[in-house]
Parts: sequence; C-alpha cells; structure tokens
Amino acid sequence: MPSINVQNRQRAVPLHLPWLRRLALLALEKCREDSADGQFALRELAEVEVAIVSDRVIADVHRRFMEIAGPTDVITFDHGEIVVSAQTAAHQATEFGHTVDQEVALYIIHGLLHLNGYDDRSEGDAVRMRRAQERILQACLQQLSIV
Repeated sequence: MPSINVQNRQRAVPLHLPWLRRLALLALEKCREDSADGQFALRELAEVEVAIVSDRVIADVHRRFMEIAGPTDVITFDHGEIVVSAQTAAHQATEFGHTVDQEVALYIIHGLLHLNGYDDRSEGDAVRMRRAQERILQACLQQLSIV
C-alpha cells in the first residue's frame, strides 16, 4: 500500500496535524478501493504527498499549472501530490459549520479520489464525487472515534 505524507507548510491556520495524518491514512485505505474509472490508479502510487499551504501559495500553483487566477481549495497532480489551502478550508469550515481539520480532511479525500479516477468537471460527476467523499469522510471519522 502506498504511504501518505501530510505536511503543514503554512502558519496562518492552526491545525491538528497528528489527527490529520491518522485520518489521511484511513482515507487512503478507503479511497484505494473506490475507483470511478475502474483503473485503481491510486494502487500504483508508492507515495502520496499532501502539502497544506496558504492561499497565496495555492494561488501561485493554480496560476502556474492550471492557468487560473486566484486561490482554490485543493489541487491534485497525477503523480501523487495534493496541495490544500488551509485558509480556504478555514473560510469554508465557518460557512458549513464544522472544524477546519474536517474541511482539510475533506480536501485530502477529494484529492485521493481524483487520483483514483474521479472527476468533478460535469455536474453529475461532481455530485457522484461529493457523495463518495462524504461517505469516506464519515467512515473515517467514525473509525477515528473508536480508536
């Protein structure tokens, strides 16, 4: 099974990194078994890198690699790198009424699902992906509460 390495590369938003690392490992296990295209590409990766960054950094990545201006929540690269914005997560967590750590966890799951063939470009695909990521997040949260 591939490993997952979660690094906090920002200082603006306090995070519970040990909890996020435990959740990411559980999510990796669950996402490996959930392929949208039947390719199970996540199984082929030796390692997944998650970088939690500021809005400024993710906006730069967004512009350089996708030619889109401004920050976003999460960007996934096929080689196994997931870039997450802590500041966007903090804003969204407030809007949706849950913790920043849970929002970051959702972004990590979102990235893992992208690596395993999920896409969210069409509305139907986006709905399917949101359902999968919510199901996986809830399963991980339940498992963490037992441990």
